[in-house]
Formats: sequence, structure tokens, C-alpha cells
Amino acid sequence: MKKYIFTIITLILVLVSCKPADEKPLVETDKEGKPAKDSTLVGADKDENGCLASAGYTWSKVNKECVRAFTGIQLNPFENSQNEDATLSVYVLFNENGDKAEVFLPSEESLVLTRESEGMPWIYNDYQLIPWKGYVFKKGDKILYTGDGEVGNKVTGSDKNED
Repeated sequence: MKKYIFTIITLILVLVSCKPADEKPLVETDKEGKPAKDSTLVGADKDENGCLASAGYTWSKVNKECVRAFTGIQLNPFENSQNEDATLSVYVLFNENGDKAEVFLPSEESLVLTRESEGMPWIYNDYQLIPWKGYVFKKGDKILYTGDGEVGNKVTGSDKNED
């Protein structure tokens, strides 16, 4: 009797552990049944300048190299200066001697603004970047973005408990 129960349990386990014939394997295989090589190329998302977009790099016209724009000076929308959505902010990078400023806009190409002398605003067409209590970015008479001149994303709150 025990022999039959053991045989039945073994038979049930074998049947339950088998997968259906039409189920796809978890790992794709080649014709010989060996795991297929991944066709995804690492670094395949480079732009025309060789910048790796998936790592946050973009081409800087001013610095002539791949940069992470979000490491520049962050300016938030004027109507929402307490903005915590970094995708709505613009970021400003300067060239080595400070006479050119590149403004990386949220969904457009960057703009390169130039200034004639120290203390003057950087200008491109009707855009201006004014050094005042940090920076103010304007188009015509309309203030678009402002910031205190600090680099990168603002950290809000604290990880310490208040006493």
C-alpha cells in the first residue's frame, strides 16, 4: 500500500513540475538551445556628439564637451519658485572666463548668451540672464526663471529629527 502511495505522489509531482509545450522559455535560445546573446549594445544611446544621454549627458556648445546640465546653476519658474520638479527648471553653465552662459531649457535646445563686460547681463536676441540676487532669466520684459545662484538640485527637508 505504501508503495502505491509513493508511486502516486511521485507521478503527481512529475506531472505538476512539467511545463506546457507551448510556453516560451524564460531565456531565449539559439538554434542549438544555447542562451542567445543580448543584442542590446551598451552605450548605444549616444547622440551625434558622443554624449551618453542615458547617463544624463548632453553637449555643451559653450564648453565643447559632454556635460550634465543639471549640475549647473538651477533656476526655477518665476511663478513657482519653490518648484521641486527639476524637469521644469532651467540650468545655466558658464564658460571658463564667464563671458558666455549656456541656458539649458526644459524641452528645447540650449541657448548661448554673451555679455560684454563684468556686471552686465548675458544676452541673446530678446533673452537676458541678469545677475541679481542670484540670477533672473527673462524674455523681453517677462521674467521666466529665477534662482539663488546655487549649483544643482535643491535639497529640501532634513533627515534629522527636530527637537
